[in-house]
Amino acid sequence: MDEATFARRTGLSASDLQQLSQLTLFAGLSNETLMRILAQSVARRFSRGTMLFVQDDPADRFFVMLQGWAKLVRETPDGDESVINVVGANESFAEAAMFAQGKFPVTCILLEDCRLLVVHGPSLLEQMREVPEISFNMLASMSGRLRGFVGHIEQLTTMSTTERVASFLCRLADVSFGPAVVRLPQEKGLVAGRLGMRPETLSRALLQLRHHGVTCNGLDVIMEDVASLKRIGKRKRSE
Repeated sequence: MDEATFARRTGLSASDLQQLSQLTLFAGLSNETLMRILAQSVARRFSRGTMLFVQDDPADRFFVMLQGWAKLVRETPDGDESVINVVGANESFAEAAMFAQGKFPVTCILLEDCRLLVVHGPSLLEQMREVPEISFNMLASMSGRLRGFVGHIEQLTTMSTTERVASFLCRLADVSFGPAVVRLPQEKGLVAGRLGMRPETLSRALLQLRHHGVTCNGLDVIMEDVASLKRIGKRKRSE
């Protein structure tokens, strides 16, 4: 399949493919292989508030967030909503459900207008038999997700609120050093909850980070130097 046909069928441009190739899930794959894997997938736009899938729905697909924010929630026994994760651009999610009991363990709600890649699960599983690299990448991606959850627990127990916010901003940045701009979701309270703090504490932490070259313009957070910001958390862990 040539690139023009692929783009018409899937809605993915050459820049989208470049963006996807940065994900662990698709790392090291040629454009030709990536197009073959995603031939049955489609990039779609969804409105804010869309319930992408519901807890216990059949898990026959997974997603890559190309633009926007979503929250993954689980209903507690007493009917309350517990936020499990907040997903931003360049993150894949829900792929592990295809290998578990075949059901989504959480509900996904979009926090703003989003553009997502919807990956057809059965098609990917078939491709995994023909392209072994995908299986290894899938394992690496899930392993990274597990390390991320372990790191999150470590942050909650060993890092100050300011250090947690700095680490979160660095994770969102698409560079390892130099300036960067990241956009927070409209519901900042979800970010605060994910980082184990109150919304007002998040605001105070962002103000404290002004001494480290961080400024805010609405939902946009501007960092003068990502590498300098990363050192805030590293200093704490080395003490």
